[in-house]
Amino acid sequence: MISKLGWAAVGGWFLLLGAGVLFASQAFGQETQQAQLEDLRQQLKSRQQTLKANQANAEELQEFLSESEIEIGRAASLLNQTHQKLAENRQQQQQLEQEQRSLKQAIVDQQDMLASQLRSAFMAGHYDYAKMIFFQEDAKSFERVLTYYKYVSKARQQEITRFKQNVARLQEVTASLQNKAEQLQQLVQQQKAQQAALQARQQDRAQTLAKLNKKIASDAERVKNMEANEQALIAAIEEARRAAVRAKTTLAGLQANKGKLSVPAKGKVRRLFGTRRQGQVRWKGIVIEASEGSAVKTISHGRVLYADWLKGFGLVSIVDHGKGFMSVYGHNQALLKQAGDNVANGESIALVGQSGGQSYPNLYFEIRHKGKALNPTSWLNL
Repeated sequence: MISKLGWAAVGGWFLLLGAGVLFASQAFGQETQQAQLEDLRQQLKSRQQTLKANQANAEELQEFLSESEIEIGRAASLLNQTHQKLAENRQQQQQLEQEQRSLKQAIVDQQDMLASQLRSAFMAGHYDYAKMIFFQEDAKSFERVLTYYKYVSKARQQEITRFKQNVARLQEVTASLQNKAEQLQQLVQQQKAQQAALQARQQDRAQTLAKLNKKIASDAERVKNMEANEQALIAAIEEARRAAVRAKTTLAGLQANKGKLSVPAKGKVRRLFGTRRQGQVRWKGIVIEASEGSAVKTISHGRVLYADWLKGFGLVSIVDHGKGFMSVYGHNQALLKQAGDNVANGESIALVGQSGGQSYPNLYFEIRHKGKALNPTSWLNL
């Protein structure tokens, strides 16, 4: 019987096999990631110094803000993918560990069974096969015992075969666990580097946004800016509407589920539709205050028609639901779906953020029918 210490030795052999290579590769990977991160920080620092020296105007600052928020979106999307891979890796490790425990127990049980069979054979030693061949005093007894011996021998052989298969599978599982452990270490390092890069870009964005807000400090300038932003969104929605018409989709629309649609993000809902925003500009949607990086989900199945950065609204997704209905998701940190992608009801299409010059994380949400803004609170299950 293989003891617990024996299994530890087997596992240790597999661990030692790749330890040297793993350590070297991880060290090299960490150095590369640190160098890339430092290079990024220097680039962002240089850009902020240039902006300060040149006294960039509002238009230039908007361009820099757009670039920062698009890069934040890419970094956040990569980080989200790494989170998913880490979760999958840990789940796979749990499954392998469970199989490993089952195999070890099966091997122990098989050892006990084989030992029992060997003891039984030893105790029945007077039925020596050679003796029975030459001294057949009782033919019927001999035939019966011979049949028994064949049966026992066959069962024992099958058990030995299963034992060997379990031992081989245990070796495979142990090696897979080691491989998953290596992957996990690499993913954790990758996650740390991505988080650091994301933080660096967020700091760059905050500095750019502060400069931009100083440039449009007066109420008149803010109203003018909001009107321009709204026109940009209307243009994007109209282009999406035309694309939906050209696509000739057979989607069912939203009418049948009015008042029953799921809220697209978890958080505090601000029912702003129709209220004055500033000047003559009124809200065309609602705002959901949610945790940064949390999921933005579709209110119904459909097709993504627009997925890009838009002035004043940041990273925006527009989903066509058919029969003239569209939903708009703005201020995202990252876009997980691209134009042309089909999406299911409740599928994650973005991450909550504060793009578009927002000072706190939230989701800006609209529902449109043939271009006209509808009050989302009448359609969502709030």
